[in-house]
Amino acid sequence: MVIEARQNELDKVVECIKKSGKRVILLQGNLGSGKTTLVKAFAKDHDVTSPTFSIQQRYGEDIYHYDLYNAGFEKFMELGLFEELEKPGYHFIEWPDERLRELLQAMGLEYLTITITPQGEKRVYRCID
Repeated sequence: MVIEARQNELDKVVECIKKSGKRVILLQGNLGSGKTTLVKAFAKDHDVTSPTFSIQQRYGEDIYHYDLYNAGFEKFMELGLFEELEKPGYHFIEWPDERLRELLQAMGLEYLTITITPQGEKRVYRCID
């Protein structure tokens, strides 16, 4: 599914995530494309900040937010964060790589990939099962 949306129209993308039934969401896009902004729209009742340096943030009881940009896959695994994905709730992962995808598939964990491409004041969100 492809959705074009401005920042104040992200409810369309949030609905796409919820309807997918997937609990692990891989977010792809260049720096500043809106990955954290999408998580903010999803977790609108919480103070969402980028987990770039902390690697993981948790919002409420059931929203987890990971950023692998600086840490990478090895640090994610070393810290035992892969096991966190088994917890109930939504797990948003920014900057996933192919090794993470392969491991998710090997473990039988379904995921939704969302690629975000800026287009003027809008973003194009591609939701790929």
